[in-house]
Amino acid sequence: MSTLNGTATADRYVVIGNPIAHSKSPAIHAHFSLLTAQLIDYQRLLAPLDGFAQTVLSFRDSGGKGANVTVPFKLEAFALATQLTPRAQAAGAVNTLKFEGAVILGDNTDGQGLVADIVRNARVTLQGKRVLLLGAGGAARGALLPLLEQQPAQLVIANRTVARAEELVLLAHQYEPLAGIASIVTSSAFSDVNGEFDIVINATSASLHDDVPPVSSGIFTANTLAYDMMYGAAPTAFLRFAASHEAQIRDGLGMLVEQAAVAFALWRGVLPETASVLAELRSALMAAARSS
Repeated sequence: MSTLNGTATADRYVVIGNPIAHSKSPAIHAHFSLLTAQLIDYQRLLAPLDGFAQTVLSFRDSGGKGANVTVPFKLEAFALATQLTPRAQAAGAVNTLKFEGAVILGDNTDGQGLVADIVRNARVTLQGKRVLLLGAGGAARGALLPLLEQQPAQLVIANRTVARAEELVLLAHQYEPLAGIASIVTSSAFSDVNGEFDIVINATSASLHDDVPPVSSGIFTANTLAYDMMYGAAPTAFLRFAASHEAQIRDGLGMLVEQAAVAFALWRGVLPETASVLAELRSALMAAARSS
């Protein structure tokens, strides 16, 4: 919180992306600010595709305190940061920036948000479980460290191009705090995945195209949690596929809210309660589905 002539003024934050008009982040953070009595002003900020760094620096220089970063700028945010959290280093991408003088701190809260939604909201433990992570892009990289910190019995990373999955396996082995459990991480092609899994996480972009990663239905049982990082008014193609094979399903709306809460805590030093904002967003999505 800043002061102007003795009067409190709101600290300024933004979510930066292109496109950005669809972002639910302003509504989420407005809710968090009310819950925590933190005076903030949070807006959307459209950055030109060739002008991300200048947009961030201009916002910082005008007094901005921090920013969330969404597509397609997470790799550029990683490069712009002058300091990185271990989560961001492991992910190789940044979705949250905090400005502290000349320091630009980069963090990645996506994986932490995913784990929080699975463990706290869905009430599914990851410890000792067989986990299948579909995809090896930025979303999967962001999930890698937080997932492994939960100490699953096995983590299989499957991707269309196996070499990309192998890069994530190597990353896990190179990260010293995980040296003792990195051996549980293996790579696979989609077509070679076999056996049943307790938790299957879709971190691919297939759901954007109403498509499903080409994996066997044999990975699902009635006790499997199928999780899609995407969300919408209706279940994604991946979740429909999983449900047709008796799996329990969950979309990524909770991940969106939980990763925002972690970012808010980085900025403000207080972790907001998330259940009420998640319920509000879920209700809005259901209303949209009924009216469509």
